[in-house]
Amino acid sequence: MGKKRLSRIRGNSKPARFPSQVFYGLVDTISQVEGSVLEAYILVSTEPSALWSVAEAALKIDGVKLAHAVTGQFDVVALVEFVKMDYLGKIIDRIQHLEGVLRTQTLIAVPPPVRE
Repeated sequence: MGKKRLSRIRGNSKPARFPSQVFYGLVDTISQVEGSVLEAYILVSTEPSALWSVAEAALKIDGVKLAHAVTGQFDVVALVEFVKMDYLGKIIDRIQHLEGVLRTQTLIAVPPPVRE
């Protein structure tokens, strides 16, 4: 269902603001707080013969804390830590350029809500 159709159903004249836009705004806000570290999981599909070499090479990238070879739809899962969305983009770019990487998908961990 498109944004315009969803807006009409809700009775709005403007396209709906989707949760991903809200989330990225939240991540940018949190990343501006000094000392806050965010986490993401990068799921990697590799060429069949590159599974272990991609996992090992990913561990050498700054920000990558863990890299595991896994079974299932993806071949490698990397846990990364970052303080700004720009840094995450650089980590993803470096992983995507490793020899044997076919594609990646990134899952940003949602930080717990701040309660006062």
